[in-house]
This record gives sequence, C-alpha cells and structure tokens, in this order.
Amino acid sequence: MVAACAPFRPAPDTVTRGESRWVAARWDDLPGWHDDAVHDAWPALLRSCERPAPEWTRVCSTARSVAPPRSEAQARAWFVQHLQPYRLESKQGGAQGLITGYYEPSFEARRTPGGAYRVPLYAVPPDLATRKPYWTRQQIDTLPAAQTALRGRAIVYLAEPLEALALQIQGSGRLRVTEPDGRVRVVRLAYAGHNDQPYRSVGRWLIDHGELPPGQASWPAIRDWTRRNPARLQELLWANPRYVFFREEALADPSIGPRGAQGVPLTPGRSIAVDPRNVPYGTAAWIDTTQPLSDAPLRRLVFAQDTGSAIVGPVRADYFWGWERDAAEQAGRMKQPLRMWVFRPRAK
Repeated sequence: MVAACAPFRPAPDTVTRGESRWVAARWDDLPGWHDDAVHDAWPALLRSCERPAPEWTRVCSTARSVAPPRSEAQARAWFVQHLQPYRLESKQGGAQGLITGYYEPSFEARRTPGGAYRVPLYAVPPDLATRKPYWTRQQIDTLPAAQTALRGRAIVYLAEPLEALALQIQGSGRLRVTEPDGRVRVVRLAYAGHNDQPYRSVGRWLIDHGELPPGQASWPAIRDWTRRNPARLQELLWANPRYVFFREEALADPSIGPRGAQGVPLTPGRSIAVDPRNVPYGTAAWIDTTQPLSDAPLRRLVFAQDTGSAIVGPVRADYFWGWERDAAEQAGRMKQPLRMWVFRPRAK
C-alpha cells in the first residue's frame, strides 16, 4: 500500500479552525486516492507555493527545490511523504457539505456604448472607501448621485445585463473588446472591489418567489427564466444589492487562469474557493463528490486558492472549471454533496 511509504502519524488527532474540526485520517480513507492523476496537480501546488501560508513554507521550499515528479507513483509518494490527511467536518461532527462550481466567462464587449452594448462594467469609483456601504445595485442603476460618482469609470460595455451579473458573480472574465478604431483585443477583467452590500442569490430569489422549484435554480434555468420574463429582469437583478468593480488586465498568456484570493493564478480542475476561516489559502485538499452533468465520481487533489461571498461554512467549496467551452454548463449546474479532507505538512 502507498500509505506504508510514510507511517501514519495521528498527532495532533484533531485541529480546530473557525467553525471546522480537522480529524486525523489515513490515506486509505480518501475515496479514489489511488485513481486520481495527482501528477497533474503538481503545477497547482507550485502556484500555491508562490504565496505559501507559514505552515507550508518548509514543504513548499522542498517542492520548489526538487525536479517535478516523473510519474504518478512518484507524485503520489511525494504527497504521502510530506502531508498528513485530516477529515474536514463541522464542530458538531457533520462531515457532509456542499460543492458548487464557478468559471471564467467570455463575452463580447465594446469600449464605448452603442447599439446593443450599453451595460457598463465599472472600475473602482474614487469615493468607494469613503462611503460604506456604497450604493446598492438598484441605486447605481437609478440614482443620479450614484451615476455621477461613476461617471467616466466604465471600462467596457456588454450587450446583456445578465452577462454583467455573471461576471460579477464569477469574479473575473475574458472579454473580446472592440476598440473605437475597430481593432479587437482580448483582455481579462479581474475583481477589484465591491460595494460592501450583502450578496443575495438571484437563484434563491426565484425559488422564494415561486418562480423555480427548490433545487432547480441552476444558471441555465435562471437564463431561461429571464428569456421568458424580460419585463422582470431588472427586478431579478436588483434582488442582489452586491455590486462588483473590476480592473483590466492584459491577457498575455491565455493558458493562465485568473488570480484567486490567495493571489496566485487558478488552475482548472485543481483550484477551489473555500471559506478561509475554516480552510486557509494554500491548503491542499481532497474532494469526494460527483460531476454535475453525469453524476460520475469526482475525486481529486485540489488546492484552496480562492473564496467567494456565498462560500461560507466548514465543508463548503466552489470548484473552478476554467474557461473552456463546457465550463459554464458544468459550473452552472454544479450543486453536489461534498465530503472533504484537508492536508497539513508533516512534522520533521
């Protein structure tokens, strides 16, 4: 057994962080541990090691100093040698939680308003730090004072309000921007701040108002509802007072993901968003869940590199699907039961 390569060390048996309890486990407790292509997770580990938590400094130094593993067996042995698994649960002992998905959207945009392209995405306003909380989403859309504060801060314009909301929920996006001279540039809009208003799920609003059945508020279902109810689109959008501001970044290498809250680029299929009160940024984790479109097992090594307004609780994760063609569909339908293990570096 692989676990024999590194003797089980139960101490400390339990670690408490925030609302969570970490209970020492064995490697063989991890469902599918011997099936995941953990070699593919090595780049995500090195990304986390660009900004390691203090507890991970020594292990990250080791990871950066050695040649990348040449095989699955070598990669698996390295993780077993250097890390100790813990089952993640609530303080009350609940080990089952929830995993959702997110992605990096891609939309067409214009640098100046015109035609269908009239939905602005704003840079951080100059008075954001002096007005807390800032204007709500509805006030930004309707109040002259709020619009005056944001005058000249529009970065680009989109064609659909729901596209803007998707970018604000996902936190970043890739845009094909048509400049005034007709040139087209692909840029990234990255999260730069928000208005300090509470986040309210538009899916939950639809359920609470009887517009969608419980458990059926996927992003595709929300889009379909807006097509059938165009007159109520603004009402739906205003149900979420949270408003996100962006900054523009060059997209020199399309293979590199957006930066998460840890400050490192996200890796599709290997990065998750967590509640950092319970799982610190940079923590390696093992997820046991299912894929949203097929219910096939999804069991793999991932890294806590991001967070989000709706990612709250001890056994809670948001799985980064990336930016390829099916990422939006996978992320929009992902709402699966989750079991999760986390890892701590072994003591010397």
